[in-house]
Amino acid sequence: MLVFALLLALGSSLAYGSADFLGGLGARKAHVLRTVMIAAPASLLVELLLWPVLGASFSPAALGWGAASGIASAAAFALLYRTLAIGPMNVLSPVTALVSAALPVGVGLTQGEHLGVAGLVGLPLALVAVVLVSAGHGEGSARPSRTALLLAFGAGAAIALQLVFLHQGPSDSGVAPLIVGRAVSSGIILGAAGLMRRKLGPERPAYAMSAAAGVLDSVANLLFLLAARSGDLSVVAVITALYPAGTVLLARGVLAERVHRGQLIGLGAAAAAVSLLALT
Repeated sequence: MLVFALLLALGSSLAYGSADFLGGLGARKAHVLRTVMIAAPASLLVELLLWPVLGASFSPAALGWGAASGIASAAAFALLYRTLAIGPMNVLSPVTALVSAALPVGVGLTQGEHLGVAGLVGLPLALVAVVLVSAGHGEGSARPSRTALLLAFGAGAAIALQLVFLHQGPSDSGVAPLIVGRAVSSGIILGAAGLMRRKLGPERPAYAMSAAAGVLDSVANLLFLLAARSGDLSVVAVITALYPAGTVLLARGVLAERVHRGQLIGLGAAAAAVSLLALT
């Protein structure tokens, strides 16, 4: 069962990384809110299409935890992009990724999850891999401000809370928490875009790219939910947090961006960590 959960978590990680890659490219063409205005409804549409296939039970618990995940998702979006706008990215991105991985691990362990010897080695190794893979290059020894660090911690915590809240939803609720969460986050994002419409600029978003990012984000959420329901949150969350690896590899293959030594070490550490966790 754990191996199946790991495979689902890896799929979720790759889908999140691909969504971030496409979303980042789309945001180069227009204000990021214009990109998300396309991506969020596209993601919601996918989850609505999954409803007849996977079922959905809109119990009070599913509604509550789903709504909480949607609020956390909207907060994560706002905090993450504000964090990266302040910079330096090569310092703040690893902080955000580490917090987003470590918090669910702590929640899982406090809820009684246990790891074998291989897991006790693999989990810290995976956390190290998260930092190495997400670390960029450049900006030398630039130090982030206290405000930027607080925003980075906030962004990581919001991402983590989204995952934890999804995990807390009833296991028999189908895709109900996903639908509710995406509906709430889409409403918040579209409302914010309406309030900021004069600041969004005249540029049109990359419609196909933005929609594809939304579809992949929805797939990532679904795979995470299925993985968390069939495995330990402490393991699933840290594997999912390796999503920067997908972004790095796509940037290398599509944009010919250089993969730096630390990132290569991180990819190797991630592979070793996944192997160890599979033996737990």
